Amino acid sequence: MGNYDRKDHLYKKAKEEGLRARSSYKLEELDKMFKLFRPGLIVLDLGCAPGGWIQVALRRLKGSGKVIGIDRLDVIAFSKSELQLCNSLENPPVILKGDITSDEVQQQVINIAGRHVDLVLSDMSPDLSGVHFQDAARSAELVEIAFDLARKMLIPGGNVIAKIFPGPEADQLFKEKKASYKSLSRVELKSSRKTSKEFYLVGQGFIPRLEGN
Repeated sequence: MGNYDRKDHLYKKAKEEGLRARSSYKLEELDKMFKLFRPGLIVLDLGCAPGGWIQVALRRLKGSGKVIGIDRLDVIAFSKSELQLCNSLENPPVILKGDITSDEVQQQVINIAGRHVDLVLSDMSPDLSGVHFQDAARSAELVEIAFDLARKMLIPGGNVIAKIFPGPEADQLFKEKKASYKSLSRVELKSSRKTSKEFYLVGQGFIPRLEGN
């Protein structure tokens, strides 16, 4: 695996701006490109630790809507000062610890949301082996999970974003899922690390009746 500067300028900028991760800027970039957020949305963040994407979602929603995060790892509770910076002191995120593939956890999400969700986010990444084809295959498995959850939990017209590594599995997933959205895009981000091969699948306008065709 190539070496990179973990503490690059975006890492340092995130610290200065009170963000938990440099990856926050990836979601900001995606929002500028696709206009993902509007007041009142219910947002589901898969693999949400350490919480950087949750912070961006809260800031964009400005105290409205609801943000639900799920991870198998512990996520440090958001402090009062963090919530104030996100304009969400009166409407904090709900963080669940568990496996999102579990029917029980999925039902928890629906119960908390009160309805199906508007936006599914996934910046999930596998534990990297350094062997590209293995990492690409594992990444595709996580994206399959994200799109399967989107199929179950998105409202009609809802959106999904998932990180994936290039490879034949990514190409196949793109072909399989394209019919289920009014638009399915593949985008590389300027805010991704220069050494990263990742890109994002962005599905907009979920069409439930076509999922699986």
